Amino acid sequence: MILKDVSKQYKDICALKNVTMEIEEGKITAVLGESGAGKTTLLNVLAGLIPFEGEIDGEKYSPKHRKNCSYLYQDAKLLPNLTAEGNLKFVLKKEEWGGISDMLEKVGLGEKKNVRPGELSGGERQRVAIARAFLFPHRILLMDEPFSSLDLYLKRGLMELVYSLWKERGSTVVFVTHDVREAAVLAHRAVILQKGELREQIEIDAPFPRDFLNPPAEMNVLVEKLLRRDP
Repeated sequence: MILKDVSKQYKDICALKNVTMEIEEGKITAVLGESGAGKTTLLNVLAGLIPFEGEIDGEKYSPKHRKNCSYLYQDAKLLPNLTAEGNLKFVLKKEEWGGISDMLEKVGLGEKKNVRPGELSGGERQRVAIARAFLFPHRILLMDEPFSSLDLYLKRGLMELVYSLWKERGSTVVFVTHDVREAAVLAHRAVILQKGELREQIEIDAPFPRDFLNPPAEMNVLVEKLLRRDP
């Protein structure tokens, strides 16, 4: 996926400014930056949810056009009146329901498929959301800080889960995070936004799977780049 001079203006605020980059197919790209840097705006542009200037894959924005994408949020955003299984069925066509049971087993919720979100723990609800995101037919999977509200134990487990599902399905993933460890452990490339502009792209070449307790050396590079504030 190629972005060329992608910009987004909200009245007097420039959320994105001439962002040009390639999102590699079948790989994981992390997006980092301070609050207000344009990270979530970039995800919404990729999803086709908001108009923008510039081009993606040679196409300008059209209100009739939506990207074939799946979206995973910090909040699981499950429908409270549906079971775990029902939340997955809700986003799929009936002929696609065949993979639901297998997916629930993979995320460790096979025995809780008939349980509603209110009876699940926070980590379990996020597992349902992850299952839904990977099951939904997509060209690109967008994740907006999906691990940020979790304790370290849950975060580590869910990051391992996302990696295993990515490895199996080969999804193109773009995820926003404030956590350099998440980026270093999960991503092939990390990009840093500052005031809506693309300032850095760092390749993370360490082999997978990566150790949460011993992340690649690129994590320190990311910390250094994020601490540097250009005027």
